[in-house]
Amino acid sequence: MKTNEIMPLNGNNTSQSTLNHDDVGDNHMLTGMDTPMIPTAFLISDKEKKERIAFHFTEIMDTLGLDLNDDSLKGTPERVAKMYIEEIFSGLDPKNKPKIALFENKYQYEQMLVEKNITFYSNCEHHFVPIIGKAHIAYVSSGKVIGLSKLNRVVQYFAKRPQVQERLTNQIARELQKVLKTEDVAVIIDAKHLCVSSRGIKDDTSATVTAFYGGVFNTHEKIVELQNFISH
Repeated sequence: MKTNEIMPLNGNNTSQSTLNHDDVGDNHMLTGMDTPMIPTAFLISDKEKKERIAFHFTEIMDTLGLDLNDDSLKGTPERVAKMYIEEIFSGLDPKNKPKIALFENKYQYEQMLVEKNITFYSNCEHHFVPIIGKAHIAYVSSGKVIGLSKLNRVVQYFAKRPQVQERLTNQIARELQKVLKTEDVAVIIDAKHLCVSSRGIKDDTSATVTAFYGGVFNTHEKIVELQNFISH
């Protein structure tokens, strides 16, 4: 494993095939860099996806014993379907990937640029409950610069899908390295997981921090400098 990739937090190298469903939440580093998708994911239209989701969510609500004839509930399956496709899981569809233009570094700024406190909302892929956090991004120009708002858009694109935080961190970093044509990218994410705070252990005070350090950021001095930037 490369030094700028995140090691499994528990050091567990157990094969995925030996895990039961309850174990997966504690071993999610075993999943890959890419979001798990089936090959036929985009063969049906968004309209059909919404219809299917609404149908199945109706079944879920009915199973829970909710009265779908109630004025407050009868439109819920369609609202959930629209929300899934157009909003909180819109990052699954490549057509929603932000288009990014680069500009010449005319200012000859050759130190790191940091965009901090980028608020994002994602969803845990194990329980489909929210992950709420902030992303901090840094890069050193290789001759090109990116519009600041585009950094936010890259974060939002990868956040708007079922996620685990480690993968989200790596996906943002790898995309920016590719776009900016430089290894000199760092991403730090500090987030609260509602699968921890609202269920299970019900710990509302803990937070999860993940980091990716590429290129020049793989030195102790640069990491400290970046952390100082973020803390001010």
